[in-house]
Amino acid sequence: MNTNVRIPQGDDTVKIELTVKEVLALAGAKFPNNHGIEISARKKLNSVIQGHYMEDGKQTH
Repeated sequence: MNTNVRIPQGDDTVKIELTVKEVLALAGAKFPNNHGIEISARKKLNSVIQGHYMEDGKQTH
């Protein structure tokens, strides 16, 4: 099983605006009455990843 992952420009920085609650949710804090906080944070992360690392629907290897 190959567990090596290559990420082009893996040391580049990106900026993502998250609320304090979103950061806490991603760090593992539980918000039992509001699961939407973690979902919102993950959507923001995925959006930045797709925008930064995907070009024209193709992943840059």
